[in-house]
Amino acid sequence: MTQSPAASVPAPLLPGKLVGGYRIVHKIAAGGFGIVYRAVSPTGQDVAIKEYLPAALASRAHGDAPVIVPRDKRSLYRMGLRSFFEEGRALTQIAHPSVVNVLNFFLENDTVYLVMNYLQGASLQQFIVTSASLNHAKVFRESTIRSLFDEVLRGLRVVHQHKMLHLDIKPGNIFITDNDRAVLIDFGAARDVLHQGGKFLQPMFTPGFSAPEMYSRGKAIGPWTDIYAIGACLYSCMKGAPPPEAAKAAWRAQLDVNLSELQGKYSQPLIDLVLSCMQADPQARPHSVLSVQKVLSQAPQAREPSDGASAYQATQFFPAALRSAEKFLR
Repeated sequence: MTQSPAASVPAPLLPGKLVGGYRIVHKIAAGGFGIVYRAVSPTGQDVAIKEYLPAALASRAHGDAPVIVPRDKRSLYRMGLRSFFEEGRALTQIAHPSVVNVLNFFLENDTVYLVMNYLQGASLQQFIVTSASLNHAKVFRESTIRSLFDEVLRGLRVVHQHKMLHLDIKPGNIFITDNDRAVLIDFGAARDVLHQGGKFLQPMFTPGFSAPEMYSRGKAIGPWTDIYAIGACLYSCMKGAPPPEAAKAAWRAQLDVNLSELQGKYSQPLIDLVLSCMQADPQARPHSVLSVQKVLSQAPQAREPSDGASAYQATQFFPAALRSAEKFLR
């Protein structure tokens, strides 16, 4: 599902505006579900605030104007509003360094706001683009990939234990902080669906990272859907580009060809893990996040060639250059 071309983008709140006692500093980003701002809490803490304001359902003419929802879209808007509110409630129960920390959530201005820790750093997508542009034989070292995704999977495992799904895992939603932590962000597509037998309103999806079942109504969606996306993210870290879109014909054949080109660059177990996670049939994928973690924790049989640099430290994914330390690239 994509935003209708006719939909106008709602105006962001003005800098200095107070919502729930938080002072808006500036807009950080906007997407299909709403707008994210940098803000300051009543105690002076920097926070990020996500405002539920889907452009396909609502509008706001300027920063001080009320939210307008057409009569024929009010039911869908309210449904999304309730889901967003419940998402905030659920995320406040999750305390894990690899999952974005929701500090508060509240209703105001006919919408919902989620207050989160303000993170400084860059998305994994930004690092992939930068690294791929260097034209090294490898986009990232295999040890970097394994260590980074071990952190991501630790967070995702806790999410699944809380009977939640992310449903929009992609490099743009994996944030690498300046102190080298990998954090899952933007649960904009997440729903508490595991108690509902997999029934789900058709979600928004990202080509290349969305599993085949997300393109078809009536198909069960569950932890296996997030596992597919993890495989797609691993692929991107190895190829420097998104995998083929699952909705297109012959996508699987193209995926096999693309991964065969990585043989000799990355270990066969890592390539096989990507293939396993990205199976069209959910039953053929790893059955849990833990099973993916176990494969990643097994070091490749052949050590990566030394570049004369100091030993790899698992807590440093992309220190200071990609961020200028090319020793973490090949």
